[in-house]
Amino acid sequence: MSARHISAGLWLAVAALWLPTGEGAARERKLENRNGVQARDLDPAERGLVTGVGIEAQDIQSMTNQMARDMFASGFLNGLSKPPRVLIDEQEFRNEGSQIINRRMITQRLMTELNRASQGRMSFVGQRYAGMVAKQRELKREGVTDVGTTGMTGAQAGVDYFLGGAIMTLDSRDPRSGVIQRYNQIAFELVDAESGAVVWSGMYEFQRAAADDVVYR
Repeated sequence: MSARHISAGLWLAVAALWLPTGEGAARERKLENRNGVQARDLDPAERGLVTGVGIEAQDIQSMTNQMARDMFASGFLNGLSKPPRVLIDEQEFRNEGSQIINRRMITQRLMTELNRASQGRMSFVGQRYAGMVAKQRELKREGVTDVGTTGMTGAQAGVDYFLGGAIMTLDSRDPRSGVIQRYNQIAFELVDAESGAVVWSGMYEFQRAAADDVVYR
């Protein structure tokens, strides 16, 4: 083999060590894409960069704030000698609309706002933790643990009122322009857990239109 062929082969071997291949090449191409939309912090109380015709972060904040104010303004607490026990759970808050949404984002924030505003005039029952509560009660009664600092009760906390409600939508689309329009209606009801009477109800509604809707997940 001539010296010229050996030199050419050596050059190709060295070049192969320096050229990115496979995953390394893809990583370098990704690093070179520096002109995309950079991550940024957004105020959840304001409309974001990606918006559509459905329920969004600013709507969840606005509706839960309004519902908390309306519930206390209704005066349903007047005349009650003890702070009522309230259950707010997504199981009784139905999604009957066309948008995919995590219902607990709404019920959890509403409970937090009510708990903050009630200042002890209402207490909230966490029945989703019933299994853990039952386990802790059993450990206390078997003597595995002491009784804690608040003592023991005859049973887990019962519920005086629970919050129900539904998300409903009415959609329309113009086939010529492609514009999508959606009427969103979110209703809440506070129900007496003994009699079934609705002691308070509230509604939050809005309508939006857009030429291109976004994908909600």
